[in-house]
Amino acid sequence: MIVIFRPDATEEQIQSTLGKIKALGYTPHLSRGEVKTICGVTGDDRGLSESEFDQMPGVESVLRVLKPYKLASKEFHPDPTRVEAGGVPIGAGTFAVIAGPCSVETEEQVEASAALVARLGLKLLRGGAFKPRSSPYSFQGLGEQGLEILSAAAKRHGLTVVTEIMSEHDVDLVGRFTGIFQIGARNMQNFALLKAIGETRRPVLLKRSMMGTIEELLLSAEYIMKGGNPHVILCERGIRTFETQTRNTLDIAAVPVIKRLSHLPILVDPSHAMGDWHYVAPASMAALAAGADGIIVEIHPDPAKALSDGKQTLTHEHFEQMMKRLRDLAPHLGVQVR
Repeated sequence: MIVIFRPDATEEQIQSTLGKIKALGYTPHLSRGEVKTICGVTGDDRGLSESEFDQMPGVESVLRVLKPYKLASKEFHPDPTRVEAGGVPIGAGTFAVIAGPCSVETEEQVEASAALVARLGLKLLRGGAFKPRSSPYSFQGLGEQGLEILSAAAKRHGLTVVTEIMSEHDVDLVGRFTGIFQIGARNMQNFALLKAIGETRRPVLLKRSMMGTIEELLLSAEYIMKGGNPHVILCERGIRTFETQTRNTLDIAAVPVIKRLSHLPILVDPSHAMGDWHYVAPASMAALAAGADGIIVEIHPDPAKALSDGKQTLTHEHFEQMMKRLRDLAPHLGVQVR
């Protein structure tokens, strides 16, 4: 349910309504937009009537949210959300580029990538210290040592770390080193992890599962937001289909669909979607043209020697070339690449 306040509603009237929502055993989520102030009501509201609020002073109207995700819906929050991370506002007019190696391997490897990211005027450095792999025999990451390497390089170049967290038990550890938690595709429905991240108030990049629907992605975001963390960034990273020429199938249509359904920013991961570096730049251009709020890409000084996902990783030279193309196109779409 959503309570919409009149433009001239006083703060006392708004607080009175919030108090009644709490007294009835529900949780209010106030959102102050440029035009309207609204309040989402979460909880099992099937027995709650609109008449409980529609005649209260300052209330303009009451609507029932039909979608199973409430806080992530555009009905609850009509204005696009911007998530601030590392001095970069993600969403609404910016195209954020997050770049770095798939896996943290050595200090020299991360330093080279961090230096390039900074030189290109970007602020967000990605890198995996804990790597969920399909094979138990594949490189699993350096763990805490990898976090230390990544964090040190980021600090030297004034960057913010984006790194994956795999378990609710690692929140404190990973939280010491990262500015943005990344929840990978395989953990999109790890509900214990989603709830734990919801309690952190830290920005989180939530990737869509390779077999997850758009609605399931938004419901996973709802878990985080219900816990009190509104700083959610969605990520389309390709879904599993019958096609074998790419690692996954980039569902570029998910970008405008999510833009219509939700206020949350949406990024694209062209590296995992395509699985081949030849296609990463075209997919990134498509993401920009489709209205995505940014991309997250994998780069490496020497992809042929990468311990994971070398085939889909851009060399530093190819990454520079791609960034030039993105920055040439962005002004025509009214956005700024950052």
